[in-house]
Amino acid sequence: METQRINPVFIGHGSPMNAIEDNRYSAFLRDYALSIARPSAIVVVSAHWQTDGTRITGAETPEQMYDFYGFPDELYSLVYAPRGDPALARSIAEEFREIRVDETRGIDHAGWAVARHMYPQHDIPLLELSLDYNKSEREHYEFGKRLAALSDRGILVMGSGNAVHNLRNVSFDSEARAFPWAIEADAWIASRIADGNAGELIEYRTCMPGWKQAVPTDEHFLPLLYILAMNGPGRTAHTLYEEIQNGSISMRSFEIL
Repeated sequence: METQRINPVFIGHGSPMNAIEDNRYSAFLRDYALSIARPSAIVVVSAHWQTDGTRITGAETPEQMYDFYGFPDELYSLVYAPRGDPALARSIAEEFREIRVDETRGIDHAGWAVARHMYPQHDIPLLELSLDYNKSEREHYEFGKRLAALSDRGILVMGSGNAVHNLRNVSFDSEARAFPWAIEADAWIASRIADGNAGELIEYRTCMPGWKQAVPTDEHFLPLLYILAMNGPGRTAHTLYEEIQNGSISMRSFEIL
């Protein structure tokens, strides 16, 4: 039987609180999972794993990492720990020689806090891919182009970060009105995604007005470039969801059709 392609997707994951909240965003994730073919595995390019070189999780039963602090006890008691797929991790590492398998690293909330709304039965293998902090934005983008082939094997390739992400200016009120600068930055990014203008997104430090406030650090922005890079000939980027939470965090999500 022919393997069905699964469109690559960028998901804005926002606050860890989204893992336990029943809101418009969590409803979007549930509905989106129901609208696509069932993946054989999920490989998440995580904003929360930066390494010297690129790593992929290779444990059979990866640890669920609570990589945050100061949140309600309910969040730390949430258990979402699907199995990994060591054979798939080794296969990916063999194909992409710069990737090394890490058999000890667990899954951070960029992965499990999203997947638990999409596949609540814990029945889809979940793996994470790290961000090599030695790579430039252009090199991350070019690497993403190569990883696009995984989508043709029934794997859901997911970038998990946030297009706009500023925790120094964040509001702890989940219903807070979005800051004007966050709205402007998110709209600028959205227009470049829609136009397929990868060049200005790669060179956001030169092209993007107000980038120092909207993207003060790059780790949440880089997963977006991985998925945008999969927008090849005959494909388009399609916005799935848009919202700004906590005043300064864009939840913009898109897939490559």
